Amino acid sequence: MGYQPRKKTSKDKGRGYGKVLREKLGRKHSKTKGENYEEQKVLTENEAVELTLKRLHTLGNQRFGSSPFSEHFDRWLANVEAVLDEFKSHPAIGVDEIFLHECTQALANIKLQLENRRRRETTVNVEIEKLADCRRRLQAIDNEYAAKVMEVKARKRRELKRLNKAIEECKREQDKVIRLKTGILHFRTKKKREQKEIEVVQKLTEKQTELEVATLDFNAEEKRLREEFDGKKEPISAEIKKLQKTIGDMDTDYSLEERWFACEALIDAVNGFMLRKASGASKSLP
Repeated sequence: MGYQPRKKTSKDKGRGYGKVLREKLGRKHSKTKGENYEEQKVLTENEAVELTLKRLHTLGNQRFGSSPFSEHFDRWLANVEAVLDEFKSHPAIGVDEIFLHECTQALANIKLQLENRRRRETTVNVEIEKLADCRRRLQAIDNEYAAKVMEVKARKRRELKRLNKAIEECKREQDKVIRLKTGILHFRTKKKREQKEIEVVQKLTEKQTELEVATLDFNAEEKRLREEFDGKKEPISAEIKKLQKTIGDMDTDYSLEERWFACEALIDAVNGFMLRKASGASKSLP
């Protein structure tokens, strides 16, 4: 059904159920045998039925405060069985085989469900260790990536610095040649200066091209490095998300819905028995 159990950080609503059981049915541990007899004597059949249904309803809505929730399962089952035993032992009731069969079936189902929940909870420590290992691996990848990026950037800085220095030298040499062209000896060394100017311009062009290519190469190397390490991280990150969901689910008591259905089945068994009893129907299994 659409029922979604909610977390509750306060004390368990049903934690004091054992106390209620003693106080409402005989107060066995606080009164003398005579007083206990008198109180049980005035508990009519209708009162016993009403009290049983109320207790089953309370147990069906009982919330466990925090994980591991499985540590509350045995106590909860013992309380449910105690309620049924009190009902069956009432001298005016006399349950039939159908009722006993339905109760046995409901208890068997919830015990199996709770045992499955218990097994899932016991694996949470393994999942937590897996999560810690994944995070260590992810951190190691990040550290390796950061170290390699730093190494690439350091090489990039050195290479670009060298090329920029070479370009500046070419520009200074070019300026020197230009100054010579406008100087007093311009006409005497024209051919030599023109040749020198051509060489300087060619060298400057080569260094500028080399700078552009080096910049593109280093950028491409950084991109390939990032893609390589992203590829390494992706499956680990996916596993981390999966483990976090599994572990996060352990913080929610999903047994509440299963326990609610179990108590509803027992309530139906009590009501069905009382209807059969009122109508005088057969008390045997078909």
